[in-house]
Amino acid sequence: MKRRTVLGSTAAAMTGIAFGTGEVKSAPNRSGRPGAYADKTVLITGATSGIGRAAAVAFAGQGAKVGFCGRRERLGMQTEREIRRAGGEATYIRADVRRPDQVRSFVDRVVETYGGLDVALNNAGIQKPFTDLHEVTVEERDDVVSTNTRGVFLALKYEIPHMRRLGGGVILVTGSTNQWATRTGLGSYTASKNGLTGLVQAAALENAGHGIRVVALSPGMTDTPMLDVHRPAGLSDAQWDQMKAQFAQEGVPAFRRMAGPEEMAAAALALASSSFSFQTGSCVPVDGGQLAAL
Repeated sequence: MKRRTVLGSTAAAMTGIAFGTGEVKSAPNRSGRPGAYADKTVLITGATSGIGRAAAVAFAGQGAKVGFCGRRERLGMQTEREIRRAGGEATYIRADVRRPDQVRSFVDRVVETYGGLDVALNNAGIQKPFTDLHEVTVEERDDVVSTNTRGVFLALKYEIPHMRRLGGGVILVTGSTNQWATRTGLGSYTASKNGLTGLVQAAALENAGHGIRVVALSPGMTDTPMLDVHRPAGLSDAQWDQMKAQFAQEGVPAFRRMAGPEEMAAAALALASSSFSFQTGSCVPVDGGQLAAL
């Protein structure tokens, strides 16, 4: 297949997913001041790369004690060391959000380690290569939904009792612009993210009286490693970079670029703050105008 064809067909199929290099550009607070989240405990799932990793760095940089999980131990320990070297507080705990026992243990250990739970960012998610629905295997579909939707349900299940007992908190869920729109080849992913809308709404209504806000942060095109699953075989790094740049120019006509993971982390810090005290039960797109152009 010619490179132009590969670029065009892949770009046309991709929208509302997070992808790219995974580089975290935001730096911890080095000013010596306490920070906006001083003495707060923040829990993050799926924080070994991408948006989750950027959020762990950002919350720790603002004084939070961060407990985070992921399946990739090497990356998890690396992120923990980097945060601690920068003067922050973080603990990596290996956990698979598809496993109820591991999710419960992870949440309990964060609360036990830091003595509270003020903010949870349920971020863990996966993507599969673009595949038309009738060609998706049952195993592939189940893996996506188990991670992206069931994993959030499990996190909510074990976080909410702690927050109720402790007097409240904020729960954020990483959604996607695919909660509103999709493209060919993204059926399973879209279904998994669309299901988060109901979870967020139900959890928000059930827990508002307990001082708990629940909000979905729904990114548009964001530069995290998730895209690599779609990289065509044999494509050089330069061609791959060109494909991503073309996709961003076509998919985000307002800014003609993808967001950085640190921009989504900044949105998470804002949504979890008291500045958004009246925000709950909603799914907030942070997409550079992507949905406006559909």
